[in-house]
Amino acid sequence: MTSHTQAGRNEFPTTSWTLVVAAGDPARQDCRDALVRLCEHYWYPVYAYVRRRGYSREEAQDLFVRILEGRYLDRADPNLGRFRSFLLNSCKFFLADQADRARAQKRGSGAILQFEVASGEERYRFEPLDNETPEHIFERRWALMLLDRAVSCLRDEFHQHGSHGDFEKLKVFVLGQAEVPYAELAREMGATEGGLKVAIHRLRKRYRVLLLREIAETVADPAEVDSEIRFLFSALKGGN
Repeated sequence: MTSHTQAGRNEFPTTSWTLVVAAGDPARQDCRDALVRLCEHYWYPVYAYVRRRGYSREEAQDLFVRILEGRYLDRADPNLGRFRSFLLNSCKFFLADQADRARAQKRGSGAILQFEVASGEERYRFEPLDNETPEHIFERRWALMLLDRAVSCLRDEFHQHGSHGDFEKLKVFVLGQAEVPYAELAREMGATEGGLKVAIHRLRKRYRVLLLREIAETVADPAEVDSEIRFLFSALKGGN
């Protein structure tokens, strides 16, 4: 087992606001690519929000892309707040705008999200059936999305180093679901108990770095990362 920290890597790359600016400018060559990336990264919290507002799964799919393709992206200003807040407010404004809804047209949304529709509805079936507000479900799913993205990045790093099997055994210690004693798992992996503890410590440390990176991509000012972390874990309270 080895450390998977990538030396010299920029842990806080360009934020998602860069994608928003690109997607909101039709004159840019990368406009469509930026829109696709935004959809791939952030579609499910919006999908769950729209579904909880009473729309069908087909409407939820279409509305998300029209929200991003509509006139809201060109209003985006990274200096005004977090990307999470901008996206949620864009949803609210769009759904409240009867004129936009009356002009409902599918403008290529299937090409972006068609592969996600079935999985989105399958995930939505497991959302709480209580009176949880659309806003809360959006915020909780936003938090879970960032956690999942950090885990996915960590898995990719292990895979690149040919240690995918190690990750599948160790990830429970990152997710707080471990039930296997250290000694037993160390024997299974052919390591010492001390070596396993070091590997788990490094894994958790790397996970925190990746999670901070994911969060940093959604805020305009790195100084906002700590408060965003507090918000995310507050949003997770009350179930997942």
